[in-house]
Amino acid sequence: MALLELKDVSRHFGGLAAVSHLDMAADTGEIVGLIGPNGAGKTTVFNVVSGVFHADHGQVLLDGEDISNLEPHFVARRGVVRTFQTTTLFAGLSVIENALLGLHLVSTTGFREALLNTISYRDKERELRRKALETLAFVGLVGAENEFARNLPYGHQRLLSIAIALAARPRLLLLDEPVAGMNPREVKTTMDLIRSIRDRRGIGIVLVEHNMRAVTSLCERIVVLNFGQKIAEGSAAEIRENQHVIDAYLGKE
Repeated sequence: MALLELKDVSRHFGGLAAVSHLDMAADTGEIVGLIGPNGAGKTTVFNVVSGVFHADHGQVLLDGEDISNLEPHFVARRGVVRTFQTTTLFAGLSVIENALLGLHLVSTTGFREALLNTISYRDKERELRRKALETLAFVGLVGAENEFARNLPYGHQRLLSIAIALAARPRLLLLDEPVAGMNPREVKTTMDLIRSIRDRRGIGIVLVEHNMRAVTSLCERIVVLNFGQKIAEGSAAEIRENQHVIDAYLGKE
């Protein structure tokens, strides 16, 4: 049983099928690429998996459990966490405060404890701060914890987005264009981080990305969408030689 399975999933907007009868899967410790031309339905797939949209047809399964109709916060609590195409940070908060937001999703602190500022509450807050610093170190943001998020360079803002997602202890991480807009050095740093997330934390990863060098380097398996339909699936070598993929990106002769 795969960690994530999409079975015959469709999502329509009016009369338009943004995703049509899609089957795909991702397993623990696997990096799967989801690619396709603009408008192919990639972000809609992420929205369906994360609960932002509900599928009109088919099932989204996490470890065999149907999560198709859950709201996003319930999906996140089950271990499916995502990043977005655009950097979504709390710009006026510090780096560590942003990381703590992800940790509070899995915190057991109660409202009464916080209100009364109990010893238990203070102990839990210290532990959360320790874990936040550990996560920031993991993504390469040591020493930046007290900076305002808005003051970080663009590449570091994207790393902070990943840190927030990791702080929520995901089993499955959905990365939406993680290296978009980065220079070559930042791309390499982020690719190394994604591999570390897979290798050191055993997290399953599905990524949407237009940087094909990054996709082919990172992904064991690639799924290709066009007009909401899966047109190919396989290794990077197989995808490069697939005529349907070539036609989708370059047009038919």
